[in-house]
Amino acid sequence: MKVVDMVLSEGKTGFFFDDQRAIKKHAIQNGATYSGEPITKGFNSVRQAGESVSVMLLLEDGQIAYGDCAAVQYSGAGGRDPLFTAKDYIPVIYKHMKPLLIGRELNSFKELAEIVDNYIKPSGERMHTAIRYGITQSILDAVAKSNKMLMAEVVAKEYGTMVSKKKIPIFMQSGDDRYNNVDKMILKGADILPHGLINNIKLKLGENGQLLKKYIIWIRDRVIEIRNTDEYQPVIHVDVYGTIGLIFNNDYNKIVSYIKELEEAAYPLKLRIEGPMDMEERTAQMEALKELCKRLDEKNINVEIVADEWCNTFEDIKYFADNKAGNMIQIKTPDLGGINNTIEAVLYCKERGIGAYQGGTCNETDRSSQVCVHLAMATSPIQILAKPGMGVDEGYMIVFNEMERILAIRNMKSNCITTL
Repeated sequence: MKVVDMVLSEGKTGFFFDDQRAIKKHAIQNGATYSGEPITKGFNSVRQAGESVSVMLLLEDGQIAYGDCAAVQYSGAGGRDPLFTAKDYIPVIYKHMKPLLIGRELNSFKELAEIVDNYIKPSGERMHTAIRYGITQSILDAVAKSNKMLMAEVVAKEYGTMVSKKKIPIFMQSGDDRYNNVDKMILKGADILPHGLINNIKLKLGENGQLLKKYIIWIRDRVIEIRNTDEYQPVIHVDVYGTIGLIFNNDYNKIVSYIKELEEAAYPLKLRIEGPMDMEERTAQMEALKELCKRLDEKNINVEIVADEWCNTFEDIKYFADNKAGNMIQIKTPDLGGINNTIEAVLYCKERGIGAYQGGTCNETDRSSQVCVHLAMATSPIQILAKPGMGVDEGYMIVFNEMERILAIRNMKSNCITTL
């Protein structure tokens, strides 16, 4: 089966592009937007509508395979590629990627994905991560359709894994509506919650961390109050965007002491803290998280540290995993470019005994989220992010339902073989 044509269309994502630097330094929340001037190159405002590009591949038999190019909410920050806009990048995709794919045989997802992911433009630059992300999604769909297989089955076959027979735990993110959305999460039985978007010291963390501690206590008490069964004990996972390091001037003793307070506040629920420090550079970030994990272990503080900022590419993930810089690493799927890298990253973390969190961003699309479910079901990370959006219901629905479809189809196939 060959690719015979490519069609692109502009799309919207499930959230926004936000200038993280401006939000950290001076932007003030104003309803659904932010007041203040942007800092990061490419931004026209601190918050602007997220954009995507759908990549549709026409196959020889008339089937159409598709995936979506999308970039993270905080584009241009933490070592990431610049802002991704449809009008700027559709011409680039047509110019470089269409000639590369037309006429290609769909014999191997891995082989073709690596060709796309490693493509170098005449200028010497790689394609934007969002482009590699979306095109490799469409390739996986194309290979699956040409072989009459599920995308998860293609991944499992080519990477020597097994498609999971059970659901992967789903992590929900609240956005700024961090109280009402926690109720939704509890009612829907979220495995991990709530993310919390703790990206502002004054309003969300507190100058001494008191606001986050109060919030964690509230989450714990709310779970106990409205859960449907006593057996329901979700993991509390909060993303603090380096703000804990900021309020304590990266003093490890003070940070460790504070994290112990948070552990006690969460009890009996398990606690994960994502991005406790942001050192503004990769090596410094790795060393900081490695030292923090070491000190927490020495104090027998059972809070898991999740690496995120400055751990974006597959090479970054290997670097952090090899150095035990975090108990868990978020594999932020759009940041890795081709989805083949997401697959490899999850498998690498598991080999190194580091927790693999197959994440992503609220700023993705329904299609990229569905494809990511197939990757997770074929590689079995510890958790997968419910995405896109910050409304909880929609992202959870997309991820949960796709997971259930895979399980049901696989069960049907198994029963058919047993019957025969």
